[in-house]
Amino acid sequence: MSDLQCPATVLIAVHGEAQCAAGGVLPQDDGALTDQGRAQVRHLVAQVADRRVAAVYSSAMRRAAESAELAASALGLPVAALDGLQELSAGELEPVSSDDEGARHVNRAMVQASPDVAWPPAQDGRLVVERFAEAIGAIADTHRGETVLVFTDGAVMSLANRRLSANVGDHLAGAPNLAHCAVGQVEVDSDGWRLVSWPGLSEQA
Repeated sequence: MSDLQCPATVLIAVHGEAQCAAGGVLPQDDGALTDQGRAQVRHLVAQVADRRVAAVYSSAMRRAAESAELAASALGLPVAALDGLQELSAGELEPVSSDDEGARHVNRAMVQASPDVAWPPAQDGRLVVERFAEAIGAIADTHRGETVLVFTDGAVMSLANRRLSANVGDHLAGAPNLAHCAVGQVEVDSDGWRLVSWPGLSEQA
């Protein structure tokens, strides 16, 4: 990341509802957005239309990439998929049901407590945070002084923001699960990350 002190404002959003997620199965790659998912993205676009967003990014996962493409088209902006922004991986256990207690336990442990937890042979929490930070850092370095919209997944979004934002306390770990198209705002510069707002929290972090 460059030494320029002008921060990038990054709006990090959960993707819209996808077909397989609606059916309760959570593989790394999934189906298209549902009608409800597309409506959620359109609602998000209306919320950020006055933010002078400069570009839209996403992970390469279909649910996030399609959300980003829909948003970028509505906003008349360029869109790009970037490695590092993808969801937590269940490794050899995928596809796994969202109701699977083992999967839910690992998700909770990674996001709320231990970054060393993982589904072997998937990445543990520390590596997930590192690759997410590198991806957001590259975006921020390209968009100093600008606002960008990034679509990813709720679990990786919660895990990374808690670990990377200097002004975040333990209250973020207990925040509600993120809804589809929920948006958090961070400012990123050479001094690090600062969480500005987080969905489900009534007060600034």
